[in-house]
Amino acid sequence: MNFCSIASGSSGNCIYAGSDHGSILVDVGISGKKVEAGLNSIGMTTKDMDAILLTHEHSDHIKGLGVLSRKYGIPIYGTRGTLESVRESDSLGKIDADLFHEIRADERFVIKDLEILPFSTSHDAADPVAYRIEHADKAVGVVTDLGVYSDYTVARLQNLDAVLLEANHDIRMLQVGKYPYYLKQRILGKKGHLSNENAGRLLCEILHDRLKTILLGHLSKENNYEELAYQTVCAEVTLGDNPYKAGDFEIRVAKREIPSALIAV
Repeated sequence: MNFCSIASGSSGNCIYAGSDHGSILVDVGISGKKVEAGLNSIGMTTKDMDAILLTHEHSDHIKGLGVLSRKYGIPIYGTRGTLESVRESDSLGKIDADLFHEIRADERFVIKDLEILPFSTSHDAADPVAYRIEHADKAVGVVTDLGVYSDYTVARLQNLDAVLLEANHDIRMLQVGKYPYYLKQRILGKKGHLSNENAGRLLCEILHDRLKTILLGHLSKENNYEELAYQTVCAEVTLGDNPYKAGDFEIRVAKREIPSALIAV
């Protein structure tokens, strides 16, 4: 099973996961041209994709959906709330209704030889989810855009081989930054985004010996930077109540506009 971040950040998100027989994208919040270039960098093309899974309807997750769906006819999977919001969007253009496939949180579905578990997240969207994607005995997770996590979240992220986890902002940078008060409160709220510290704390709950790669993603352009996210998460892991140290794992930061290396798990 393979895993790659094509783009991850507050300005656009797109993640690839696949096996020898099935290939999917989680979100397409970048242009179709950038999606194609990112896939080409790992030896794939957009034509190879069997599905697009949507986490939610915010523009940094669906920006390229209209173009890609019309050009390639790729099936689109999302919760009812997400798909209704997509249909109502004025920015995507017309999308063939037959491409939409409704899914529900905590109900597994299959695309080729990939088994997918969507699960609910706490975010200010219609009906947002994160995804656990499994093939044979391997599993990867894509978990972004959550203001808080719970035992429910932790339970669905056990025994992963790789994970892309949100580390959106540094709390102090956000608090003293230029954002208006209401936006700061939104980001810091229970339906906002996960801070570096909380990303590290969530990570401590899901670490295990087989976890191969951790990608920190969805970084804010204004309220975070790569080294700060990395160091903060590493400190939480090393100092946290768990038997591990950060150096026991491969922890990387997913780039905003540059694809990661293809991760084989």
